[in-house]
Amino acid sequence: MTVALAPPPVAVPAVRLGDAIERAAEAAAIALLLATTAIALLQVFCRYVLGGALAWPEEAIKFLFVWFVFVGAAMVTRRGQHIAIDMLQRSLPGRWLPWHAAFARTVSAAASGFLLIYGWQLTRAASFVSPALEWPHTYLYLAVPVGAALALLLKLLTPVAGMRGLVPAALAVAAGLGIAGALAWMGDQGLFGFPQSIAAALVLLVIGLMMLGVPLVDALVFGTCAAFLPRGPLLMTSVPQGMVNGMDYLLVAIPFFILAAGFMNAGGITDRLVALAVSLVGHFRGGFGHVNVLTNTLMGGVSGSSTADAAAIAKTLVLPMAAQGYPKPFSVALTASASILANLIPPSLGLIVYASLAAVSVGALFVGTIVPGLLMAAALSIVVWLSCRRHGYGPAGRRATWAERGIATKLALPALALPLLIVGGIRYGAFSATEAGAVAALYSLLCGVLVYRNAGGRQLLQATRAALSETVTVMIVIAASAPFAYALVIEQVPQRIALQLGTLAGSALVLLLVINVFLIVVGLAMEMIASMVILVPLLVPLLKAANVDLVHFGIVMVANLCIGALTPPLAVLVFTAARVTDTPVPDTYRACRPFMAALLVWLALVTFVPALTLWPVRFFG
Repeated sequence: MTVALAPPPVAVPAVRLGDAIERAAEAAAIALLLATTAIALLQVFCRYVLGGALAWPEEAIKFLFVWFVFVGAAMVTRRGQHIAIDMLQRSLPGRWLPWHAAFARTVSAAASGFLLIYGWQLTRAASFVSPALEWPHTYLYLAVPVGAALALLLKLLTPVAGMRGLVPAALAVAAGLGIAGALAWMGDQGLFGFPQSIAAALVLLVIGLMMLGVPLVDALVFGTCAAFLPRGPLLMTSVPQGMVNGMDYLLVAIPFFILAAGFMNAGGITDRLVALAVSLVGHFRGGFGHVNVLTNTLMGGVSGSSTADAAAIAKTLVLPMAAQGYPKPFSVALTASASILANLIPPSLGLIVYASLAAVSVGALFVGTIVPGLLMAAALSIVVWLSCRRHGYGPAGRRATWAERGIATKLALPALALPLLIVGGIRYGAFSATEAGAVAALYSLLCGVLVYRNAGGRQLLQATRAALSETVTVMIVIAASAPFAYALVIEQVPQRIALQLGTLAGSALVLLLVINVFLIVVGLAMEMIASMVILVPLLVPLLKAANVDLVHFGIVMVANLCIGALTPPLAVLVFTAARVTDTPVPDTYRACRPFMAALLVWLALVTFVPALTLWPVRFFG
């Protein structure tokens, strides 16, 4: 989850300068995002309207996307929105929190210092040009030192949480830069005397920094640079290079789908999907509980983000459920549990990230989620029915007439068509996953403006800003994980794990059982994207050796990590839904138990019956 900085205690001119720089960075990042979207749409237009695809859009999108991520990362640094594990922060006494924030700022500044130093060296050494546009890669890699310098400037101009003035911030940034500069100089001079093979130290350092509350991107960058320092400056430049190369073209789909979800929400699509769900299942016992599950199922095909669904549907449905006699903890627990469906129904952001990391077809993953997603919705609905019957929640409501259902379906039809457009277009080759995201963003914009007519300029701008922040926080972690994974390979960590677990490779079922338990434990304390970018490179060789289908495992992995997101200590889905409805978190934990039990039974079924995932993939070709 993210850790927010406290607002500046005094409005000094330097802080106002930081605010101005932050706004300028946001404007630049939004312009880059919209330009990237426009170029992807241009490619689709040229292919199907003008009869021929262009050669340069993929290269241009790559350049713009890299700059978008690094400029945007500096902006979210100022806002304290980088993903971090805040277990330690929540448990510390209040008097220690400022010192914890200063420590995190120092490590963050050191990580930015490394990127500034070695990003600049990489920029100066780059000699390649892009084939179609003939743009020098110097301009591509320049995004790293520019973004790092901008981040350092904003860290300098942002007061440390709980401390007055900018002097503590200046001291923390100076200390971080001093650490980075001293270590870089020692590495260049070959002064490190410890062994070059430091796999255990690398993993422990990164995990330790994460547990201490350092933002994940900074922990990954600092840990990887520390591991590479004994090997000399040449390998150090592979850190910024790996971050840039890790931004695969497929991952550009992520901001497009997030933007599409923002446009749909700005257009009032959530209310229309709720109205459709009420008309279909609102008359059953526990009707609003079933409405909650069905709305999450429908919304999953729009947003692709469990966190976004948990927040949006909690705001929309928890209070009406309370008015119908449902306890708030039950309603919030159901909302958090059902929001997992957003990562099992296209366009799932988790599946897109997994497809990039494991090099599998995103279209196959999308099709493979059809049956598991419907089974999960059914499992949650059974728990709702049993709970309502036992405790007397949710009396049956009025049955909607067929005319009312027809009107509700007609109003929601444009949104319901979006998942079909995405899955069909990708699966049958009409466009790539990235182009599908751009088409979805345009489609959502047109629906909000022309069909529903609820999306004004202010709402669209807010949706774009939210998409920017959410995309950057995810993408910069994925980028930082690429050199970290490379460091693990150099240190032969995957090979060693494969050797230790080699006895399990002969039994796919035993291997899947062990990995399932492991992933649920990981999901207790780590955010899904962070877990995937670290673990997928480690697990894929084992799965291949055991002949486990990677499409099947992708769905199992995403489900595992999402279920972990319902469980303390991180429990990001529970915290999200509880926070927006002002519901006590401990009460929500207790209310989650029956839903967790159903989800674990569902997980075992999907894990050990691969046909549920693979049959639709084979059927649709």
